[in-house]
Amino acid sequence: MLQMSRLIGRVLLCATTLGVLATSPVAQAQDATTWQNVRKAGVLRCGVALSPPYTMKDPKTGTYGGIFPDLCRDFAEKVLKVKVEYVDTTWDNIVAGLQSDKWDVSLSLNDTPEREKAIAFTAPVMAFSVTFSYNKNNPKVPKTINAISDFDKPGIIVAVVSGTVMDKAASGALKQATIMRLPDYDETRLALMSKRADLLADDRVGNLLLARAHPDWVATFQPNPLLASQGINFGIRKDTPAADIAVFNQFIEKQKQAGTVNRYTDEAIKETLALTK
Repeated sequence: MLQMSRLIGRVLLCATTLGVLATSPVAQAQDATTWQNVRKAGVLRCGVALSPPYTMKDPKTGTYGGIFPDLCRDFAEKVLKVKVEYVDTTWDNIVAGLQSDKWDVSLSLNDTPEREKAIAFTAPVMAFSVTFSYNKNNPKVPKTINAISDFDKPGIIVAVVSGTVMDKAASGALKQATIMRLPDYDETRLALMSKRADLLADDRVGNLLLARAHPDWVATFQPNPLLASQGINFGIRKDTPAADIAVFNQFIEKQKQAGTVNRYTDEAIKETLALTK
């Protein structure tokens, strides 16, 4: 009987302890989902590293625009019923900032195996691959490029934005050319325009925009097979519940089916081209 009494006492003690833990602030915080926490805060924080036309910021007004900021605003206001807040960051820090809770969502991120070790992703918003743009009047670059080997030579300089998928793709594909890593997209374009760089590794849409803005001197090359073919997604924290990810994915799918993503893309392309004139 004594042993039985001790056993019952231990069970009651464990049950009491578990009850205390279940009602503790820590346990309650763990039970709260990502979007519940966002609703409680009243704001969805969106981490933004600039990459026109995907993510843009008007230098005069400080207003954010582009495909992903517009979608993030819609998700905040129409689904979560909260305000949106954009947080400036860089491509080198956009994953680390998400991990350290400096914002809730990272915008315009490529879903790569390396990043999947640190964060989670929504479904793709749009497709992505890396292409190269160059000055067709540059004597260092062949008039016609059929393969990466045509320009992967000593003395050739290829500009990329540091810490991006383009950086990793160029680093893996180029064996002899020099890679010039710069902090943002404006710097890479200036490097190409000033001939400090001979080519620019960028995503397909970015280089298409550059060619449309400067048809007199910009040419583009798309590798075959596609280089770094993947999706462009929203990044979210690794511990985001599957149900919350499903809510975001349903929103993305609806925006694609309704033509909203295409409309935002067209608007962003027109705005980007207008700024380059």
